[in-house]
Amino acid sequence: MLPETSRVPFALPFAVCCLGVALFSVMDAAMKGLSLSIGLFNALFWRAVVGSLLGLALMLVLRQRWPTLAVFRLHLLRGLVVAAMASLFFWAIMRLPLAEAIALSFIAPLIALYLAALLLGEKVGRQAIGASLLGLIGVAIILSGRMRGTYDIDALLGALAVLLSAVLFAWNLILQRRQAQMASPVEVAFFQHLVMLGVFTMSAVTVALIPGIGDLRPVIPRPSAWLLVALAAFLAFASLTALAWAYARAEAQRLIPVEYSAFVWAAIMGWLAFDEELTLTTVAGAALIVAGCLVAARARPAEPPHVEAGAL
Repeated sequence: MLPETSRVPFALPFAVCCLGVALFSVMDAAMKGLSLSIGLFNALFWRAVVGSLLGLALMLVLRQRWPTLAVFRLHLLRGLVVAAMASLFFWAIMRLPLAEAIALSFIAPLIALYLAALLLGEKVGRQAIGASLLGLIGVAIILSGRMRGTYDIDALLGALAVLLSAVLFAWNLILQRRQAQMASPVEVAFFQHLVMLGVFTMSAVTVALIPGIGDLRPVIPRPSAWLLVALAAFLAFASLTALAWAYARAEAQRLIPVEYSAFVWAAIMGWLAFDEELTLTTVAGAALIVAGCLVAARARPAEPPHVEAGAL
């Protein structure tokens, strides 16, 4: 049985959550560089391969229990959702600055309010609706920065991909807390990578069998790219494990503000690795989205969902 929330001082899961968010943000930067180098599909595929092998080794060494059928179904469902979410998000960050993409993805908790109403029968109150409007204004401000001067259609498509990813992200939020309470952190990270590997493998096989719809083939990366592959896989596995551990031991409503530190990490990594500038519209829009999320969180009697930085 997993530890109960009350048995662990809050400072410890808080610190682990901070670490997990930071690792995810660095992983986003590694995946952006890898996607630009070897292509999005190969970046996702080889990260899933290395992550699955790492997870399998840890499962065996630590003698982790294997999931029941009910828990495996939850792993499968979340893995499918995350595979689609990650594909959209990493496609987007190839076209957008990291900080801007992360800021747009913060709309996910507000979308989760309405998904919770749809899937769980929860009531959406007036304060939550007002918070959603704040978030939408924030999104509009960020997008307005894209529409000034030259009309950059590629970047706007990237912003749309982030918002579509955020819809899936919101569904992921509904699943995250429950999964963390039913399985160990290593099990959560291993099966997420394994399911994603299965999805990308099946996608490649399907596309290969249907002429004319695309070309998704795993290609062995160059030796120079393997360092980024290994780094991205390690960071993804470590951050997933850290966040699963933290959210199994502390209420999401107490940890959720930590997640918005991803914006700071994304701005730093974007500047260091890709020479990306942080615009005023991105900062202003992110501030409004975060404010909306925090208002919504305080309005709900039940604990708000987990916001996972980046797209895994």
